[in-house]
Amino acid sequence: MRAAIATAAAAATLALAAPAQATPFTSTPFTPTPGSDGVGDPLFPTLGNGGYDVRHYDLSFDFTPVTYDFAATMKIRARATQDLSSFNLDVDSLAVDRVTVNGAPATWATGPGQTGQELTVTPARALRERRSFDVEVTYHGNGKTKPIGQPGWRYMSDGGFASAAQASRADTFAPVNDHPSDKATWTFHLTAPKGWTPAANGDLTGRRGAPGAKETWDFALKSPMAPELLGISVNKQSYVYGRGPHGVKLRHLVPEDQLAKYRPIVEETGGQLAWLEKTLGVRYPFDTYGVQIVRDGYGDALENQTLSLFGPGWFERPTYSTTMVHELTHQWFGDSVTPATWQDAWLNEGPAVYYAAVWADQRGFKAIEEKMKAAYEKLDAVRKSEGPPGKPTGLGGFNIYDGAAVSLYALQQRLGQDEFDAVMKAWLTKYRHGNASTKDFVDNAVKVTGDASVRTFLNHWLFDLDNPPMPGHPDWGVTP
Repeated sequence: MRAAIATAAAAATLALAAPAQATPFTSTPFTPTPGSDGVGDPLFPTLGNGGYDVRHYDLSFDFTPVTYDFAATMKIRARATQDLSSFNLDVDSLAVDRVTVNGAPATWATGPGQTGQELTVTPARALRERRSFDVEVTYHGNGKTKPIGQPGWRYMSDGGFASAAQASRADTFAPVNDHPSDKATWTFHLTAPKGWTPAANGDLTGRRGAPGAKETWDFALKSPMAPELLGISVNKQSYVYGRGPHGVKLRHLVPEDQLAKYRPIVEETGGQLAWLEKTLGVRYPFDTYGVQIVRDGYGDALENQTLSLFGPGWFERPTYSTTMVHELTHQWFGDSVTPATWQDAWLNEGPAVYYAAVWADQRGFKAIEEKMKAAYEKLDAVRKSEGPPGKPTGLGGFNIYDGAAVSLYALQQRLGQDEFDAVMKAWLTKYRHGNASTKDFVDNAVKVTGDASVRTFLNHWLFDLDNPPMPGHPDWGVTP
């Protein structure tokens, strides 16, 4: 036995002395570093956060009308895109109470950001690249607290609210990765006193009692959504239900005391949806859609995903349906196919203006040629002051709205209707529920047409500081 032990010991010694043999599998070194506090957007460099990709948001939001107090919990399922020692979420005017990562308490701190605040989370254990992790943030606040950035809250005279979060205001409601490049599915659990009606993006999946004479309403959005399209509300409002083409579920919200006034208006949505499906050649990209008309406190119109938000003033105009079509068009352009950066925002607004103009032309409101000529003449100066449609210096300008629509009109004039329709259909089909850039749009147009010169044509229209000549209209822009 002693001989056997001695022989084994000698063999072990030889083995230790021998050079290490290469193994067929090597492990990646674990080197956690902080995620970036922005994604490097050309217009908003610190908007959003790096190091992870959100897969799902689950928001529980208990709102008290009139006082605007709320208590909430946001649960986030994400996937690390690097080894993470810490990561950021965007918040603004939220009082954070507790943060956990994978069920364990995490260290956290808030600091100033360009568009609000940064919530920096340091988990108890660093996170490995390509692995999923869960974050839970418990917080509270008051909807009338003045934020550091822009407010997303819109206040109703009945003591309720509606969210208008574009472009960087979702963080006034919940901790999020607030950039359109990070889309995720969502569930909502909105709690309010009985007699008040919550609403959210997606489908209403249930109602249940809650402590203190309250109810919780549950909603689910199965298709990915950017945080800026958040559409939650609690108001004295009523649901109006219907069906669109091929059974699309329609659910609208109107002030409960104005049901007779607004029911006929929201019921026009089914016909508008059918018209757009035929015009675009692509089915509506979501399971449900609706129009939300608030009683007051909001004067704009906004394409919250599956539930477009409207102020009441639009419906005092005989051409209100043009605005309804504009926001409905966004469900394809902007909500389903979402820009990669905010500098690509013309991809949202250009098609919405263009197809609303087609609608208005067909209904005798205004000839599309007249609208496009007026925009063409104004755009030349705007290109120099605010940037061309494809490279704006800011959001909300004429260049990314009417200017971008003029660029699409020019493409339609250059290609003809059938080929233009093929380009737009391919765009919506290829990038459905994803993100895409201006370069992707140009590449798609070249591929569909098989014409390399389309690239030069679009680059002139999207990036030049002077208007190119309009195909089919050689007299446009010519001084008499």
